[in-house]
Amino acid sequence: MITKNMETIVVIGNGMVGHRFCEKLVEFDTTKQYRVVTFCEEPRAAYDRVGLTSFFAHRDAEKLMLANLEWYRRNGVELHIGDRAHTIDRKKQRVISDKGHEIKYDHVVFATGSYPFVPPIEGIKLRGVFVYRTIEDLRRIIAYGQHVKKAAVLGGGLLGLEAAKAAHDLGLETNVIEYNGRLMPRQIDEAGSRMLVKKIEELGVKVLLNKGAKEIQGNGCVERIVFNDKEVLDVDMIIVSTGIRPRDELAKQCGIDVGERGGIMVNDQLQTSDQQIYAIGECALHAGMVYGLVAPGYEMAEVVAKNFCGEAVTFRGTDLSTKLKLMGVDVASFGDNDAGPEIAKPLVYEDPFGGVYKKLLFNHEGTKLLGGVLVGDASDFGTLSMLAKSPDPLPYQPGELILGSGGGAAIGGIDAFSDDAQVCSCNNVTKGDICQAIRKGDLSTLAEVKACTKAGTGCGGCLPLVTDLLNEELSAAGKSVNKSLCEHFSHTRQELYEIIRVKDIKTFDELIASHGNGQGCEICKPAISSILAGLWNEQITEQDQHTLQDTNDRFLANIQRGGLYSVVPRVPGGEITPDKLMVLGQVAKKYGLYTKITGGQRVDLFGAQVQQLPDIWEELVDAGFESGHAYGKSLRTVKSCVGTTWCRYGVQDSVGLAIRLEERYRGIRAPHKIKMAVSGCVRECAEAQCKDVGLVATETGYNLYVCGNGGAKPRHAELLATDLDEDTAVRYIDRFMIYYIRTADKLNRTAVWVEKMEGGIEHLRKVIIDDSLGICDELEEQMKYLVATYKCEWKEVVNDPEKRKLFRQFVNTDESEPGIEIVAQRDQQRPADWPKDFVPISSLTRASSLSSSPDLSRSPSSATNGRKPAPNTTWIKVGITSDFPKDGGATIKYGEVQLAVYNFTSRGEWYACQNMCPHKNAFVLSRGIIGNAGETPKVSCPLHKKPFSLQTGESLSGEDFSVKVFPVKVEGDEVFLLLPPKSQLDALLSTDLHCVRDCREKKSAEPECVPV
Repeated sequence: MITKNMETIVVIGNGMVGHRFCEKLVEFDTTKQYRVVTFCEEPRAAYDRVGLTSFFAHRDAEKLMLANLEWYRRNGVELHIGDRAHTIDRKKQRVISDKGHEIKYDHVVFATGSYPFVPPIEGIKLRGVFVYRTIEDLRRIIAYGQHVKKAAVLGGGLLGLEAAKAAHDLGLETNVIEYNGRLMPRQIDEAGSRMLVKKIEELGVKVLLNKGAKEIQGNGCVERIVFNDKEVLDVDMIIVSTGIRPRDELAKQCGIDVGERGGIMVNDQLQTSDQQIYAIGECALHAGMVYGLVAPGYEMAEVVAKNFCGEAVTFRGTDLSTKLKLMGVDVASFGDNDAGPEIAKPLVYEDPFGGVYKKLLFNHEGTKLLGGVLVGDASDFGTLSMLAKSPDPLPYQPGELILGSGGGAAIGGIDAFSDDAQVCSCNNVTKGDICQAIRKGDLSTLAEVKACTKAGTGCGGCLPLVTDLLNEELSAAGKSVNKSLCEHFSHTRQELYEIIRVKDIKTFDELIASHGNGQGCEICKPAISSILAGLWNEQITEQDQHTLQDTNDRFLANIQRGGLYSVVPRVPGGEITPDKLMVLGQVAKKYGLYTKITGGQRVDLFGAQVQQLPDIWEELVDAGFESGHAYGKSLRTVKSCVGTTWCRYGVQDSVGLAIRLEERYRGIRAPHKIKMAVSGCVRECAEAQCKDVGLVATETGYNLYVCGNGGAKPRHAELLATDLDEDTAVRYIDRFMIYYIRTADKLNRTAVWVEKMEGGIEHLRKVIIDDSLGICDELEEQMKYLVATYKCEWKEVVNDPEKRKLFRQFVNTDESEPGIEIVAQRDQQRPADWPKDFVPISSLTRASSLSSSPDLSRSPSSATNGRKPAPNTTWIKVGITSDFPKDGGATIKYGEVQLAVYNFTSRGEWYACQNMCPHKNAFVLSRGIIGNAGETPKVSCPLHKKPFSLQTGESLSGEDFSVKVFPVKVEGDEVFLLLPPKSQLDALLSTDLHCVRDCREKKSAEPECVPV
């Protein structure tokens, strides 16, 4: 709330530093002295410009945002997005914006940042020349990059190398052009530059040093660069990254002093020549220096915020340490990394084979670390940077530091540092700050520590140290992170995979008996089944595998609303003949199926009842189709463009390769679904760079991308290798697939897997291409076995009468019923909508109908726990034991009621309940996975995983609905249920569609079809 006594601070600029000032002022201004108004020239609020290059991976601006708009509203910060402050009237103390806002101020804070310096060379304004500064710049680069082949980056500094990585990841032939004789001339020395150039060129990017661009030529668009030495380089696109200049034009306009070479001049309090106006970040010139890093800007923001709130502090310059991964190569510098021989002695380590260069500078006595440069291995950056900042004598010999030992504080342990030691220089967070936050806030994850302390949210170089501190604090508190698969297995998925592989375990029963407890659940059963399938490739419809599956795998189709299924035949590479297209149409018309083209270039047939599936598959198999595995955690599709088959731009046969890949990897089970694509040229019509595996054709082969992801959390794939022939590409994909199957956690897509992987894509490249673990032959052999033992799951069911029985709707009758209301729409049939004010039937009926219904007993299996059967109930035979699958359920029909009966073999018990799940009133519970939660037997609904006790029928997720349960007994091989007369049970649990629809739509608590 704004009051008359509040002073107004106008912040001009809402970049990282401007936002940090707002954040710190909100934190320090506990008495609400200030109203804050901030102008943001860009079309979005502050975002992480340090992490800008990651935008190429996920293409999601929201992921870079430093705060959502609600944060500004909640904290009373008045934010003007897309509105530039263009005038400061110092006499009237007001700021005027492009959109006409006039704000009277008491103080102004310039946080206008900088702009890219673009050298004034001829041709610089041709189409195809870009700068690398904002999200909009990146979007323009991505769009233009789809239509060109060769790129050049002018400038070999930090941003220039990030821009080069972006161009390289777009599949472009990339050149880095640097005017000086070394890369990153402000951060690393000549030897470090040589190592960096070697590493970058090994990735396929060419580096040109001592090269000055004289002219850019082209007929409207960029075609070539002419250098000062008259050499010429043909390119299609240029990204300029030749340094920055402070945004000081508004300060000049209103008469504030600026430096001769730019920058708003400030004193140690960061005040300008007007004492009411301050400048922070890249626009400020302090003691003759403009800081181009985020950490100094953050420190400036905090100094000004503290001074406004009564704490007298000054800015005396700051640490320029930085750690980055450039083109996949670790590069770091810290402290005084350019100290001369008059004050420093260097200690140098160079490994040309491992691609590692380290130079550490010590005082002449060797008791103080002054600074250093790290290339190729910056794992000890956090520790070394802390030592350089510490006033204490070194706790190690210089030689120990140069050799290091990798990983956070491994040199001597984080205990060697005092609580005052700075861990995060970007946000000035000490070891003591982090430890106190963990203890007081009961923090247990890295994300919580980052959110609470801001450590690790800048450049990220301190994260290994922050992780070490978190682990040590958790260990000291006697806490540990539980990575068990579930309550039945105290192992991770990766550990269970190795146990199964090494001990040659073939069944879930064998594994849980030797390495688990209980009977399993809906988490571990599908996960273990996937491991077994990924190792031994046995059919998932076999008796020991069938009921371990989620309903999609169990019935080899995707369950949809109301318990109906969709059928997706495989169409390799999206190529299909007219005859096969007609078969799909004929099958859809015959069975009344809704048809739709999928995003993966296939045809989806919706609305099949479970008992129809084998008949539909038989017709499809006879026509030459096979299972498309749209239901499985396995390869879904290999999308393709037409490539050289038809396209005038195509340079490779993308369709042919897509078909080869799809027919090779079909049916292979993995931790999650896998999608692939092949594009026939760099125009990328198949969208290969957002797939788990993507191939983009070049003139000489294919560039291989991995670990991309579309969907809810998009992630751009990363380049693994370039210009591969087809056989080499297939070999690398073989290795990649098996390594993923072996090491990923349950339900982790490849995108999540690589993000969690230590070393990320670089580690993956070493394993897959360089065979750093010595396992590539083994990975290839395992893939050969899986490929050789493939069988179409649909065909196996179609040709086996016993397996066809698993798809009966009811085991005690050949009758069938739809179970869901169907409506017409756009000349097709689909399920009726769930009402917006949907209320589960059991919630409607519990208070009334269940109170007056007969006591059907809640006792399980063949006994009734010594209680007399309820009056007017009878033991009704519903089938024989072989009708009900081992450790699974099947449906019986009794009057108009569907009941689920479970053969819980591993417990030696039988259970029964209504087949309708009360959550969405779908008749599906018999298809759910059964298991135990503690001592309680349970079934998990296959639609939304709602768990119910098989003993009491109560919801185990605490929700306000339940299912009716019934006693079961087995005599010989005959199975009986204790049931009331059909008419009585029909009145309570009828599956009549009109009744179900009325119950769904009633707003009263008493549906008319259930007598009270």
